[in-house]
Amino acid sequence: MAASCFHALGLRKSKSKSLPNPSSSRPQFNSDMDSMERRRFDSLDSWSMILESENVETWEVSKEDQEEWTADLSQLFIGNKFASGAHSRIYRGIYKQRAVAVKMVRIPTQREETRTLLEQQFKSEVALLSRLFHPNIVQFIAACKKPPVYCIITEYMSQGTLRMYLNKKEPYSLSTETILRLALDISRGMEYLHSQGVIHRDLKSNNLLLNDDMRVKVADFGTSCLETQCRETKGNKGTYRWMAPEMIKEKPCTRKVDVYSFGIVLWELTTALLPFQGMTPVQAAFAVAEKNERPPMPASCQPALAHLIKRCWAANPSKRPDFSDIVSALEKYDECVKEGLPLTHHSGLVSRNVIIERLKGCVSMSSSSVPVQA
Repeated sequence: MAASCFHALGLRKSKSKSLPNPSSSRPQFNSDMDSMERRRFDSLDSWSMILESENVETWEVSKEDQEEWTADLSQLFIGNKFASGAHSRIYRGIYKQRAVAVKMVRIPTQREETRTLLEQQFKSEVALLSRLFHPNIVQFIAACKKPPVYCIITEYMSQGTLRMYLNKKEPYSLSTETILRLALDISRGMEYLHSQGVIHRDLKSNNLLLNDDMRVKVADFGTSCLETQCRETKGNKGTYRWMAPEMIKEKPCTRKVDVYSFGIVLWELTTALLPFQGMTPVQAAFAVAEKNERPPMPASCQPALAHLIKRCWAANPSKRPDFSDIVSALEKYDECVKEGLPLTHHSGLVSRNVIIERLKGCVSMSSSSVPVQA
C-alpha cells in the first residue's frame, strides 16, 4: 500500500551543477542566480529528490555530527505535500511504520541573512521540541539537516489546523461546551510550555493542530525561545493579527505575549471568524498598537468568556492572567456547563500583580489610619 502513495527516502548529494559565486559588480547576474535557485526549489519533486534513496551509505551521518534526534532516513517514506510556506513545505509521511508529518525547510544558498535566520530557527525548534512532552504539545519524533533541505518529523495531526476547522463552521456556531474543550487543550499546552520556561511567540489558530479525536496540540516552535533569552531579544517575531502590542512596538517580550495571543484565539473560538477581518495585517497591527483596538466582542458571547478574553488581551501585560489561572477558570466554567449551571466570573483571573498592588494599598491605608500597638 505504501508503495503507491509514498517513496522511500535516504540522503544523497544533489546532482545539480555547482554555481559560481556571484560578483557584486554584476547585479543582474545575482538576480538571475536567485531566479534559478527559486525555480530549482519550486519544482514539484526537487525537495524530496534531494532526500531520495540511491546510495544511503554515502550520506551516513558521521559520529561527530550525530545527534540523538537524527532521523534514520532509510525508515522514512514521504507522501503528498499538504501545506507550504515561504521557505517550508509539509508532507505526509511514514517513519518507522508510524504516520508522521515531515516539515522540510529550504535553506537558500545565495541569501546569507535568510540562511542564517532559517538555520537558527531550525536549531531552536529542534532543541525546544525534543525536550517537550505533553498531551497538548505536538510530539517531536526526529530531524535531519543536509543543506539545502532540513527536515523536522513530528506526529501526524489528521484534522489539520484549528483555523481550517473554524473556516468550515458558521459564524458563532460553536457550542460553549466545544469552545471550552478546545480552549482547555490549548491553555493546558501553554501552561506546560511556560512551566518549561518557553515562550511560543506565534500562538495562533494556524499553529494549533487537531488529531482524530479532535484534541488540540500546540505546534510550530520556529520563533519560540527560552524566556531568559526572549527578554534580551527585540523584534516582532509572530503574526500581526495575533501579536501583542508590546511585540508590535518591538519591545522586549515576556510570557504574557502568549496570553494576549490566546485571548485572540479564544475570540476566534467564540466567533469562528478571522480576527480583524477587513484589515490587512499591517492595518491590524497599527490598530492594536496605536489605537488599542481589539476584535469586536459578539453579543452572543458568554459574559464569563468575554471577561476572560478581555483580561487576556489587556494592553498592560501585567494585567493579563497566567495560564495556570486561565486553566483554573476554564475548568470551573466546564464544570458549570456539565452541571447545567450558568458561567460566573472566576476570581482567580485577577492577576497576582494586581492582588499585590491591592494589598500594598490596604497596608498603606492601614498604616496611615490605624495606630500600631507596641
